[in-house]
Amino acid sequence: MTEKFFNLEEEKQDRIINAAMKEFSNRGYAQASTNEIVKQAGISKGLIFHYFQNKQGLFLFLYDYAMEKMMSEIGSRMDWEERDIFQMYRQVIEVKLRLCRVYPDMFNFLRAAYVDEASEAASILEERNHHFIKEWQGRMFANLDDSKFKEGIDVQRAIHILVWSMEGYSHSQFEKIKSMPLEEMDLDAMMVEIDIYLEMLKQAFYR
Repeated sequence: MTEKFFNLEEEKQDRIINAAMKEFSNRGYAQASTNEIVKQAGISKGLIFHYFQNKQGLFLFLYDYAMEKMMSEIGSRMDWEERDIFQMYRQVIEVKLRLCRVYPDMFNFLRAAYVDEASEAASILEERNHHFIKEWQGRMFANLDDSKFKEGIDVQRAIHILVWSMEGYSHSQFEKIKSMPLEEMDLDAMMVEIDIYLEMLKQAFYR
């Protein structure tokens, strides 16, 4: 059904997407109102259910749309010739943080979706998120130069430690900023802190 949604004029697509992301971001999945969404989008309620069947269908569509948009933007801004895993991971984090300000509605929506563990869509989101992460890491680590690692280091386990450390740091920062307007985020300060952790890990694993 969602394929037909993209046959709508682009302006109407944007109105629906923006209104829905705003409502889910502000009120969470359970409390979000499709009545408010159609009101803000200036469309009939029947149109929402025609294209997405129900609220869950709309929510999952928005999640896939936002993730694919973000991954596309990140992918286009990455230096894929870089083979140093630490520099590569730094790029990913920096691009994601900077995109927060370019696409605040999408990031607010994804942020809200991430913490909304009680919704009926939570288990489906977890599966989708796993898919995105697996696909992304597969591309990111495809041309990894492992010659810089110390002799005897288990490279795969070292990568796991890097990923877990950065994800853990990102989660801790997320807890601090989830109620903070995105424009108040000090991205430069966050990158300085990230560089400290990356340098510590690099000293532990690299020659």
